[in-house]
Amino acid sequence: MGTNSSLVTEFVLVGFSRLVHLQSILFSLFLVVYLLTVAGNLLIVALVSTDAALQSPMYFFLRILSALEICYTSVTVPLLLHHLLTGRRQIPRSGCALQMFFFLFFGATECCLLAAMAYDRYAAICEPLRYQVLLSRRVCVQLAGAAWSCGALVGLGHTSFIFSLPFCGPNAVPHFFCEIQPVLQLVCGDTSLNELQIILAAALIILCPFGLILSSYGRILVTIFRIPSAAGRRKAFSTCSSHLVVVSLFYGTAIFIYIRPKASYDPTTDPLLSLFYAVITPILNPVIYSLRNADVKAALKRSIQKMGPAEI
Repeated sequence: MGTNSSLVTEFVLVGFSRLVHLQSILFSLFLVVYLLTVAGNLLIVALVSTDAALQSPMYFFLRILSALEICYTSVTVPLLLHHLLTGRRQIPRSGCALQMFFFLFFGATECCLLAAMAYDRYAAICEPLRYQVLLSRRVCVQLAGAAWSCGALVGLGHTSFIFSLPFCGPNAVPHFFCEIQPVLQLVCGDTSLNELQIILAAALIILCPFGLILSSYGRILVTIFRIPSAAGRRKAFSTCSSHLVVVSLFYGTAIFIYIRPKASYDPTTDPLLSLFYAVITPILNPVIYSLRNADVKAALKRSIQKMGPAEI
């Protein structure tokens, strides 16, 4: 088994190679999306870092989320652009392992961070008098540190486990990056036990934070419905709406992709689904949080006004 595992020294990311006549269009499209993703999330990071009105725990987590999205999409899109531009789709085995590690690292970190953000909304709405104690600066840093640590452990655990299995050919990955399910399909021999272990681990890291989010929002909804005025209920719910949209987009696709057997993997439709959470969701986050958040829009307006006189 040790000998077999070294037979495959590189993989070929099939990606969108079948769309021969659309390579230039796809390159231009993904390039624009990537640049907008980086620019939009950098703008959020800059606003939260410099505007005095955006210094609450919610915006502390939002800044980390935006930085995460830049890292998350940078793991896959630049390499995809290179493949579309050059037509060379080979990736060394070590490079594939590295890409898988960072994708899982940032993805699992985001799972935990979204749970921390849900706890922040719970504390703000359900425990307003204790909010500064429950979400002190120290607690925020600890929650963020726990999210990053959990992400690192998940990435390292999954990647080291999968790449300790034997790969003896073929080496064509039916995807545009080294995703777990398509790579696992290339492992030699019976992988049913390995597959079960991976699904259980994925379920743990996805469903546990998701359960915490559902619990937080269950209590939030109970509290909101107890608010006597309709205006008060709308205001309370508006502070959660952006986060709810992001959670729905991220967890919806993640649960569908990861918590299922590899036999159900479809090389035609699954890469398109992966595009949604690996490429589309990161660009939607700054749009969702800026268009649906009055504080962020006000901070952006103040920032533009400050720039105006300097240019004159």
